Amino acid sequence: MSVATRAAVLWRLGAPPPYAGGSALTVESLALSGPEAGELLVRVEAAGLCHSDLSVINGSRPRPTPMVLGHEAAGVVEAAGPGVIDVAPGDHVVMTFVPSCGHCLECAAGRPAMCTVGAAANGAGVLVSGGTRFSRGDEEFAQHLGVSAFAERTVVSRGSVVVVPPSVPFDVAAMLGCAVLTGFGAVVNTAGVRPGESAVVFGLGGVGLSAVMAAVLAGAHPVVAVDTVPSKLSLAASLGASHVLDATADGLVDAVRDLTGGGADHAFECVGSAAVLETAFAATARGGATVAVGLPDPSHRSALPAVTLTGEGRVLRGSYMGSAAPARDIPRLIRLWEAGKLPIDRLHTADLAFDGLPAAFDELASGRAVRQLLRPSTQA
Repeated sequence: MSVATRAAVLWRLGAPPPYAGGSALTVESLALSGPEAGELLVRVEAAGLCHSDLSVINGSRPRPTPMVLGHEAAGVVEAAGPGVIDVAPGDHVVMTFVPSCGHCLECAAGRPAMCTVGAAANGAGVLVSGGTRFSRGDEEFAQHLGVSAFAERTVVSRGSVVVVPPSVPFDVAAMLGCAVLTGFGAVVNTAGVRPGESAVVFGLGGVGLSAVMAAVLAGAHPVVAVDTVPSKLSLAASLGASHVLDATADGLVDAVRDLTGGGADHAFECVGSAAVLETAFAATARGGATVAVGLPDPSHRSALPAVTLTGEGRVLRGSYMGSAAPARDIPRLIRLWEAGKLPIDRLHTADLAFDGLPAAFDELASGRAVRQLLRPSTQA
C-alpha cells in the first residue's frame, strides 16, 4: 500500500537563517508506504515546531538528509499493520519522539525514554523495524525521531504512540508529545520536586514553561522563571511563577540566590546552552540539583567546579524526554489538563500551513515563539 502525501523535507544541514525564501526546507509530494508489521499509518492533525527540529536544520544535531522533519504531533490512525492489536483505525493518538521497543534492558527497567533500540533508529533516521517509509522514485527520505510529523500522513511504530480520548483537542494533544512531556517530566520524574522546595527555570520555550507549570503544581516555592523575552516572562508569571528575571540583567545568579534564600533547591536548564547550564548550576544551593533538559550542540563543553559536587553535595542530572514513560504519563497529563490544573493550551501561539514553515522557524530561532503548530490539513 502506498499513498501520496505532502511533507516538509530538509535537504541539507547547517543552512543559515533566514529560512524563509531559502531552499534547505521545502514542501514536497512524496510516496508513503506501509504500514508494515508493528506500525501505524497516521493522519497528522497538529505538529509542534520545536528547538529539536531547529537543531537539525542548523546542523547542531546531525541527522541524515534528505529528511522529513517533525517529532511532536497528534493525529488519527488510518490503518494498522500486522501484529498491532490494541490500536485501531479511528483512534486518536499522540506521537512521541522515542519509539520504545519494549524489550531492551532500558525498556524492561521502566525507562522507555532511554530505549537503546529507539535511540539507534532515531540516530540513523529510520523506524525501529528498519528503513523509512517516505520515498520519491528511487530516493528515500529519512524519518525524524521515528515520527516525521511535518506531513499530511506518516507511518510510525506502535511504540511511538499513545492513544488519547477524542475529547482532547489536537492542538493540546500534540504538545503532550514533546514540550509538556519533557518539561513536566523533568520536574516530576527526574527531579522529584516536593512541596516547599524552591525551583528556578532557565529558558521559557514550550519545555521551560511546562517545567514552570509542573513546579507550581508540585507546590514549589518560590518558582523563579528566567528568560530574555518579556512576553515569555509575562506568560510565566501568569502561569504561576512567583518571580521572573531577565536573563540579560547583571547579577542574575545573586538575584536567584536572594529570592531562594541562598540558592535554589532545583534548577532546570531548558535552553540547550553550556553557558546557561553553568549559570543554572551556580544558582543552586548546597545540596541542590541542576537538571539539564535542553539539548546543546554536541561540541559544547561546560566548566563546573568539580569540588562542589562532593564538598557541597550538589547534583547534576540529565533529563531526556522528561524521564517519561509516555503510556503512563500522557494520560496523567490529560487528567490534569481536564481538571484545569495544567493549562497546556496557553503554550499555543500560532497555527500555520505548510508554506508558513520556513518563516515559522525564523520566528522560533528569534526566541519569540513558544509553540507554533503546523496544521497539515490547512491549505497554504
